[in-house]
Amino acid sequence: MRKATTPAGGMIPARPGPRNAPEPTTGTAPDADRPTLRLKGDDETPREHRPQDGETPPAASPLPAEPDAAAHSWGSAAPHTPGAPQGPADPHAPDDPPRYAPEWLRLREGADAAARARDLLDPLRVRLAGRPGRAGGLVVHDLGCGTGSMGRWLAPLLDGPQHWVLHDRDPYLLHFAAAGSPRSAADGSRVTVETRRGEIARLTPDALAGTSLVTASALLDVLTAREVGALAAACAGAGCAALLTLSVAGRVDLTPGHPLDAGIADAFNDHQRRSGLLGPDAVTVAANVFAARGATVRTCPSPWRLGPDDAALTAQWLHGWVGAAVEQRPGLRESAERYLEERLAACAAGRLRVVVHHSDLLALCRPTGGAS
Repeated sequence: MRKATTPAGGMIPARPGPRNAPEPTTGTAPDADRPTLRLKGDDETPREHRPQDGETPPAASPLPAEPDAAAHSWGSAAPHTPGAPQGPADPHAPDDPPRYAPEWLRLREGADAAARARDLLDPLRVRLAGRPGRAGGLVVHDLGCGTGSMGRWLAPLLDGPQHWVLHDRDPYLLHFAAAGSPRSAADGSRVTVETRRGEIARLTPDALAGTSLVTASALLDVLTAREVGALAAACAGAGCAALLTLSVAGRVDLTPGHPLDAGIADAFNDHQRRSGLLGPDAVTVAANVFAARGATVRTCPSPWRLGPDDAALTAQWLHGWVGAAVEQRPGLRESAERYLEERLAACAAGRLRVVVHHSDLLALCRPTGGAS
């Protein structure tokens, strides 16, 4: 299993639970280790889940005391923005996916929602409104859904009945996603959800039959060119649209500046590209691949803009960003530790502002006879 990167928005892991811990009944999960793509042959059969008022997800394990306290803390996080690392795997369960703390996902959800490019929504709405079988409602597959922030953001912005299929490897995150899913669309139509747990590999057009839209956040930059090609081929074959948001763009602006900013950024970008992952090149590669499949492609910037009110998120981002840079270039460690200390102090004092650049991509594939 390939080790995950620490992209520009990574997830903070909770400590792995026991292998035989009971799993929630809402089964589905995204990329805990590294997103692979599969919608066919998931580990569990899909279940529709209608969250009940007052439903409480299982308690999450505590966050690590310090994101940079161990070797695992310097990188090795799951998608996306550097945030925090992947926890050590259970030695008795080598295939058990690590669990990422919902606390981190909640911490970044507001920044994600503010950053996503709303300019892509109008062309998406036009495509969805004109598709065949519109009266039957939208079917949306959310790949690597985490705690479901994409659905909470997007479902209330689209009209008409919607059925969301949430994919993730981690049953705990799937439970949070299902329990926190929106109940209604922009026009008051009903929104339903089902969860599918398992590795999302071998994505095929058949697996997306009847799908209106594929969504994902912080996914493209932790895929290889081959995996992006498979995703584009599946969407093109099914004739569905794809909205892929918050892919790392490889640029970070910090104010005030520091002499080490560029060196840390370069090392981080190299870390993103290791093991054949696309990292900052992901949106360019994906745009070309989707276009080659006949899709109309649009991209828009979607930066995080973090200021004094975002100190907690900025601090976690700094730990992950600097940590990944040091993992890639160990010679930076001594200077990077001083840099991180200075940056965290400025953050705590409300003097630091950070722009983490991302890109969103909308691919409108040509409708096919089997598209919904």
